[in-house]
Amino acid sequence: MMSTDKYISKDNLFKILDILKAGYKVYVPISCNDELNYVNYDEIGDRALVVDRVRQSEPIKTFFTSAKELVYSYFKKDIEPSKSLPVAIVGVKACDLYSLKIQDYVYLDEPFKDPIYQENRSKNLIISCDCNVPKPTCFCSALGRKPYPEEMFDLNLSPLEDGFIVRIGSEKGEKIFEGAKDLFGGADRSLLNKRDSNRLDVIKKVEDFVKESDTPPIKEVHGKVKEGYTSSIWMDESSACVECGACNMVCPTCHCFLLFDEVNKDKMERYRIWDSCLYKTYARVAGGANPRRYLHERLRNRFEKKFDFFPDVLKEYACTGCGRCIEACPGKIDIRKVLRKLVTS
Repeated sequence: MMSTDKYISKDNLFKILDILKAGYKVYVPISCNDELNYVNYDEIGDRALVVDRVRQSEPIKTFFTSAKELVYSYFKKDIEPSKSLPVAIVGVKACDLYSLKIQDYVYLDEPFKDPIYQENRSKNLIISCDCNVPKPTCFCSALGRKPYPEEMFDLNLSPLEDGFIVRIGSEKGEKIFEGAKDLFGGADRSLLNKRDSNRLDVIKKVEDFVKESDTPPIKEVHGKVKEGYTSSIWMDESSACVECGACNMVCPTCHCFLLFDEVNKDKMERYRIWDSCLYKTYARVAGGANPRRYLHERLRNRFEKKFDFFPDVLKEYACTGCGRCIEACPGKIDIRKVLRKLVTS
């Protein structure tokens, strides 16, 4: 696979997106009330496309698993595959790309592969982009990660003043490049130096946010959830929780789901919907027994899964440092402050 960095102007990037429309439904980020949200490229109208800046409001998992989706229709052998175009997602940030390691483990690890997720992952295209305007809630560097993509993308864009440095990350990305070589130029050392300088500036900004929020480095967090299993921290923090599940819904790594059957006209259908470990019914089983009856137990479960379970089974932490849960929580529960309490208690 080609590894040479290329350059593309902003105008030519739009031409690439126009080419992609023939085989993909292209989603791009636009600015709305200081947030970035994905919209269909065909529907942006006069709204400005914002590829760079910070991560989008919605996590990338929304393109691979739906909040509600049909998984089985009774009396039919198989669910018919979707006839809609695959999706090309533009402007994905490093924190969302990292989350795919967790989602892939859950949905693609042997022996049980989820066919819906597998189809979406194999067909969809990811054009990522360096983060160049992080938020105060960002803390990826505390987890030992960079605010720019290093893997898991098909093409990556590093923003410059008038265009982007392009890095190819997959065979799909190389195929796009080969089909539109005339739209790309070379990236000389001066452009690469500018990209590297921009990246260092953003790393410094994130590290400043981490320092201001007193977020502990991940090496200090390791094992602290287990050590603090009976700590009063969980009861104290859960007192502000309203069980809305917002933290789970916006988290790019959260993946729990619930199956239910529904009568739809003359047939029965089975659906999968996103679930939340903060919901009262999350762990309830048939007969009404509930091993996580109390809210503080369910809040603890969220941290245990991210900072104990996945490091044990996958050697990866199931937190990306994106900060979405901090912004979404109406009770102002801050994951960074909870980790600090665990470390210092």
